[in-house]
Amino acid sequence: MSSLQKSILKSKLPPSGVNFGVGSRVSKSKGFQRKRDYDPVQWTPYFDEAQDIEIGSDKFHIYTKGTEGPTLVLLHGGGYGGLTWAEFTKSIMTMIVCKVMAIDLRGHGDSHTSNDDDLSADTLAEDVAGIIKATTENNPVILVGHSMGGAVAVRAASLIPNLHGLGVIDVVEGTAIDALASMQSFLRSRPSSFSSISQAIEWCVRSGQIHNIQSAKVSVPGQIKNIETDKLATHDIDSLSQSQPTCECNSDDIIPREDIIQEEEPTNMPPPATPSTTSVTKKYVWRIDLSKTEQHWLGWFKGLSTAFLDVPLPKLLLLAGVDRLDRELTVGQMQGKFQMQVLPACGHAVHEDVPDKVAEAIATFMVRHKFAEPASDFPRTFPAC
Repeated sequence: MSSLQKSILKSKLPPSGVNFGVGSRVSKSKGFQRKRDYDPVQWTPYFDEAQDIEIGSDKFHIYTKGTEGPTLVLLHGGGYGGLTWAEFTKSIMTMIVCKVMAIDLRGHGDSHTSNDDDLSADTLAEDVAGIIKATTENNPVILVGHSMGGAVAVRAASLIPNLHGLGVIDVVEGTAIDALASMQSFLRSRPSSFSSISQAIEWCVRSGQIHNIQSAKVSVPGQIKNIETDKLATHDIDSLSQSQPTCECNSDDIIPREDIIQEEEPTNMPPPATPSTTSVTKKYVWRIDLSKTEQHWLGWFKGLSTAFLDVPLPKLLLLAGVDRLDRELTVGQMQGKFQMQVLPACGHAVHEDVPDKVAEAIATFMVRHKFAEPASDFPRTFPAC
């Protein structure tokens, strides 16, 4: 194995030639320019308010936007957080008149409960129903969930009296259950810690977990926490921006070799410095250890297709590829039991990779069923046949 291959494996980043949506013009000065490209972004440009909703002894963190129209409640996937919907929220608010509420589910983001380890489908569904009851009064609700959040949305549907519509993004029972066999292997392949927020953002983009760098810069800080303060990385962003030097020539701005591998480095570059000469600080870890939630995985997805089809409301299924559709949903879709839209050229984090396209699909769904009024003449998408 070559020294370059070893360095790539060491950093757990893909080879330099792989482009996951990062701009092609990369500064050859390396150092500060590369670090600046992955600087984290606060949630404030995307949402009006962040608040904690107390239900018993539990506190659930939510991000909200808008004051009129139905409430679009957004549920993230396993390991993500409410900020995964930031770019999507910015897009859909230009298309329709609605309120948006993105929730940090139990054990994720800035939510803190008496038992963060209880991630069973029933508990998560009850959490969501409780949050909606405490915040929406009797305002019409459209519930949309991605991956695990989609499964939770389906389970919670019967618990929400003011629910008018349901959306599920890139989760199908058969495909999800098949993928569980390799999930622990995938989780072990991820870095367990990062020396900076920027490094975590870069890993998520260059590994392909999130293809949209703008979305990653706001969503990834909501997925990691500072091991020194035990607080979410979002709380560190303001202090980081205040401490950054104004001079780009400062050598301290250059990220160590162990922290990052430059995209422009030549193939004949010598091996990276060893840990004995370059120290790497482990400051951030994942907010939730997904490998310890395995006991709940099957419960999230088993029976999901039948439960989805049984929800007696207008339904939308968004997929990253038609191959994800299982037999039961294929029959249901042919019978017109739900609207389906396939969004190619994106990864599993569909709403982050192509937020405009997902916003168009959901806005079209809401206007079509007269849940919301259009705020602009946005491009309408049509259901798959």
